Amino acid sequence: MNRKRNAAVSITAAVLAGVLAYGLYAVQLRQVQSKETVRVVVPKRYIAAGERIAADDLAYVQLAKSAVNEEMLLSPSDADGWEAVMPLGANEPLLKWKLDRYRLIPGQAENTFQIPRGYVLSVSNGIRAGDKVTLYVTGETTASVRLFDKPVTVASVKSSANMEVDDTDNPNLLSLADSNKEQMYASRRDANAMIDYVNLNLTEEQWLRIDELCKRGGRLVIAFSPESFDAVGREGERP
Repeated sequence: MNRKRNAAVSITAAVLAGVLAYGLYAVQLRQVQSKETVRVVVPKRYIAAGERIAADDLAYVQLAKSAVNEEMLLSPSDADGWEAVMPLGANEPLLKWKLDRYRLIPGQAENTFQIPRGYVLSVSNGIRAGDKVTLYVTGETTASVRLFDKPVTVASVKSSANMEVDDTDNPNLLSLADSNKEQMYASRRDANAMIDYVNLNLTEEQWLRIDELCKRGGRLVIAFSPESFDAVGREGERP
């Protein structure tokens, strides 16, 4: 009996020793992994929404490897020249979705078309680059209809002097990026000129439809869409 009991005690002690050894190994492995760090890019200073980032604005911080994700930038060159979609705090890891390079460049399958002045009956004075607008066509021999189901994006609005129409002290795009509806509204009341030329991001099909209707005598009414304001606060969201 004593031999059996001693054998059982020995086996139990060996199992416990094995469990303890494995536990110590796991703890040590976790400590080693936590000490492994990766350099990630951060702003040296606060960067306002809409501001263009330069390499000199950026630095590195060391983060635990386990805290790094694929959205974080690892090289300042990946952000140099890009625009902040939202405010960026100093020393916070820079994330890809908070940056954009060409916010007003047409999307896939789109082109930027300047709408001929002769095609336009009226333009809402409140529209600015980056806004959404709804297009209507009307005319003496053309039934008044809304052209497309969804609003289209304004690439730019120009004055007769070929200057972007905006509030120079409070540009609309900066207010949009800051999710500041009050400043967006104010910028529309303090424009630096009247709108003479409108550039829209359209698909080829949309442009050809406009061109066809206007050549038949129809004229465009370009109306400001409330979707421009509804989008405030969603600028940083990824599709």
